[in-house]
Amino acid sequence: MYTTLRPGLLVSVRTSIKGNVSYRTFEIDHTTTLEGEDKARWETERTIRDKAEQERAVKARSAARSAIQTVCAHSDFGLLCPLDKEGKLDEAIVAAAAIVKEFNNTSDLTKISFNVLRGKVEQDDVRAVRAINEEMRDLIDNMAQGVTRLDVDAIRNAANKARSVGQMLSPDAQSKIKDAIDVARKTARDIVKAGEGAAVEIDKQALQNLQQARTAFLDLDEQAEVQVPVETGRAVDLDYDGLPPDETEGPDQFCAPLPRRIEV
Repeated sequence: MYTTLRPGLLVSVRTSIKGNVSYRTFEIDHTTTLEGEDKARWETERTIRDKAEQERAVKARSAARSAIQTVCAHSDFGLLCPLDKEGKLDEAIVAAAAIVKEFNNTSDLTKISFNVLRGKVEQDDVRAVRAINEEMRDLIDNMAQGVTRLDVDAIRNAANKARSVGQMLSPDAQSKIKDAIDVARKTARDIVKAGEGAAVEIDKQALQNLQQARTAFLDLDEQAEVQVPVETGRAVDLDYDGLPPDETEGPDQFCAPLPRRIEV
């Protein structure tokens, strides 16, 4: 049985801040070397007319993006949203648009633009399954490397990312990645308890368990069909406390985009 995805959406968020800030570039040195190379140095001058308004703009843009990111999984390919959370995504997009609109209505020099594009991720799309499987293997490898190096931060960062992307997996696959995350986090806690400078043995059993979990995300056979999951149970709870995943955006690499554009 191959690992399969839950149906979902690939979400791309684009925001920009315009106005208030201007730049001027000056050439400060221009020479020609004996070898005939042309060299120049430049200096850039930035002017912010209203610093307080610019700071408000940055905070508003961050709040708008955060409203959408909190309901999505953070993968190397961008934001992914399980289909059963589409209603929450719609609410988040409306809330984000309201944040941007409120700022734009109260600003004099600065305007924020806000756009969202959504594309369908099919649960039986071979390319999508391959892409997510590869990312999960890489994250498990990162957890294992962190265990080998006794690097608590590396273990936790990889575990947090795996927890986020795991929202897009079928219940069976979620169970397997949860096992890997539990093993990695326990090892990280044991390293912390031992204290800095203490002699800590590498947990070989933890490495073995991570390797076993990794086999669930091996490449698909080119000739095999991707199996559509039968949702016989509830999704596994992957909601751990920890550092938030990195904010990552990426192009739609494995699904045809269905545009949803919101402008304020």
